[in-house]
Amino acid sequence: MTGRHHLFIPGPSALPDEVMRAMDRPTIDHRGPAFQALARDVQDGLRWIFGCAGPVVTYPASGSGAWEAALVNTLSPGDQVLMYESGQFASLWAEIAGRLSLKAEVLPGDWRRGAEAQRIEDRLRADPEHRIRAVCVVHNETSTGCTTDIPAIRAAIDAAGHPALLMVDTISSLGSIPYRADDWGVDVTVGGSQKGLMLPPGISFNALGPKALEAAKTATLPRSYWAWEPVIRLNADGFFPYTPATNTLFGLRAAIALMRAEGLEAIFARHDRLARATRAAATAWGLELQCAVPAEYSAALTALRVPEGASADRLRQVALASFDLSLGNGLGKLADRVFRIGHLGHLNDLSLISALAGVEMSLGLAGIAHQRGGVAAAMGVMAEAQRQGEPA
Repeated sequence: MTGRHHLFIPGPSALPDEVMRAMDRPTIDHRGPAFQALARDVQDGLRWIFGCAGPVVTYPASGSGAWEAALVNTLSPGDQVLMYESGQFASLWAEIAGRLSLKAEVLPGDWRRGAEAQRIEDRLRADPEHRIRAVCVVHNETSTGCTTDIPAIRAAIDAAGHPALLMVDTISSLGSIPYRADDWGVDVTVGGSQKGLMLPPGISFNALGPKALEAAKTATLPRSYWAWEPVIRLNADGFFPYTPATNTLFGLRAAIALMRAEGLEAIFARHDRLARATRAAATAWGLELQCAVPAEYSAALTALRVPEGASADRLRQVALASFDLSLGNGLGKLADRVFRIGHLGHLNDLSLISALAGVEMSLGLAGIAHQRGGVAAAMGVMAEAQRQGEPA
């Protein structure tokens, strides 16, 4: 097809031209002074994005690697971890914990809301011997479009008087939804490159608080490649203990520059507006949101349920074949029941309108019952935001 592909999955997200140009260069010596300056710039920018003063360990890996790193650096064989099943990615993190000889206790959820702070507090109060060593939650569950109130989780742990570490997955929220690791008392934050940071997949992060660094001194799970200590030690001089993803780090520096120019608050406001517009379209179409709690609606993506008997995958096939539009599929127990519209990263109002127009036309072509007017409803939200002076 002519024109650009319309990528509206919840990550990997579209790449800005500035990021692509920054990566389109010869690879440099990762032990030389030019790389040293690059690494220091990136580390400073990452601390700004995560909202932390401590180290941010960067791996040439997907987010799954950063999940594993968070666990193996802080825990020992047989340790118990409390995981909240808010969706597919929370479940996958729990599976990794189990494979690492940890006792992963999963609080079941209905995949229609984020982690519930009161349930976590109740479970921790029932653990007077403090066998639970860590609480792991997903900030923005990519499979459902639900967020979790992280300050409420921190308050629940504190109210229970429990010493468990708080680990948070921000892979699909970092750089799109407000997050402040230090202010919120998070001990380990997991992040990834391919969503709000507007980069290709391939690098991931652990942002570390003091309590996590202390736990790493006594943790005995085997770790070598994932070990924090050598990375932190060499990062102090701008280097890494392994060959880093050099060209992607050039792209990260360019992405950080774009984010600094826009400002985090403006970025968050833009994502919130695009999310509101998408939900307005869904309401006009008569489609139900997968997230059932309005206070927990995601600003990074929206998951929409198709009517009973309809196929979400068929809708996605029509959108791709007819309009070169990629939408996110349903994952796990939501397979073929939902489709997901990613509205995160490098996009603006008109970019999103193109995707919503493609969805509305595809609903008709796929024979899925709906009402028209979703695009008009979304445009109404955007126009009102302009009248109210929201940043573009």
